[in-house]
Amino acid sequence: MDDSVCLSVEHSLITKYKKTIFHRFIGAIKDYRLIQRGDKIAVCISGGKDSMLLAKLMQELAIHGDFPFEMEFIAMDPGYSPQNRQRLMENAALLHIPLHIFDTDIFSSVQHIEKNPCYLCARMRRGHLYKQAQQLGCNKIALGHHFDDVVETILMGMLYGAQVQTMMPRIHSTNYPGMELIRPMYTVREKDILSWQRYNHLQFLRCACRFTEQMEEGDGVGDSKRQEIKRLIADMKKTNPQVDINIFRSVERVNLSTIIGYHFEGEEHSFLEWFDDGGKEPLHEV
Repeated sequence: MDDSVCLSVEHSLITKYKKTIFHRFIGAIKDYRLIQRGDKIAVCISGGKDSMLLAKLMQELAIHGDFPFEMEFIAMDPGYSPQNRQRLMENAALLHIPLHIFDTDIFSSVQHIEKNPCYLCARMRRGHLYKQAQQLGCNKIALGHHFDDVVETILMGMLYGAQVQTMMPRIHSTNYPGMELIRPMYTVREKDILSWQRYNHLQFLRCACRFTEQMEEGDGVGDSKRQEIKRLIADMKKTNPQVDINIFRSVERVNLSTIIGYHFEGEEHSFLEWFDDGGKEPLHEV
């Protein structure tokens, strides 16, 4: 196979996209301490632009990083069409990603679920990925969520979930002890991912889900709540270009003395707990 495409893709990450993608990727790993010496990480590949970029970034990190760690590149086929599975395999070969594919029937399981099928699908996929990673001797799984995903999640939680929450850069698994989930592209912007894809003339899967596969033939927008939030943020950025950054920073700078209530370790707390003590700070560290 011609290696020129893969070499060009790798070169672009440490030249043209060094500042906008690679440095932000490295910055998140350092800021949130996502990877430690001796880790064995399952890099989870869906076939879309985000996870394929993550795979290439992790390969570059293994080459240029300061300490050794191991990787497995795993892809779950939850019921892709033969064409989508073939494209996934071809792209992995093109970009020299040694892919380990395993099969599940998740799409069939959630196909007729009317309420929150995407949420259920995501949870089921996560469980299968943890299980497969653990069987391969990994202690972490890496997902390709990016900055825009984080910002959209914050706003969705407020507008539709009635709570302030975010997509964390790293979390411990509750069902798989010793396993951890990390998001190394936490501060990489989606516009830069799209630019990288176009620059390298790459064609990835957009949405391989049976539920939304018809989007491939349309404009790819759809009517999901996340797409609604994406459009809302885009509209707000027309008058305030910093709005996405401000949303992100809002969960870095939470002032607990101005919060009416919050949850911590499964318990609910109210500002009244410390108000009568003269307005002292909350008793719990968050």
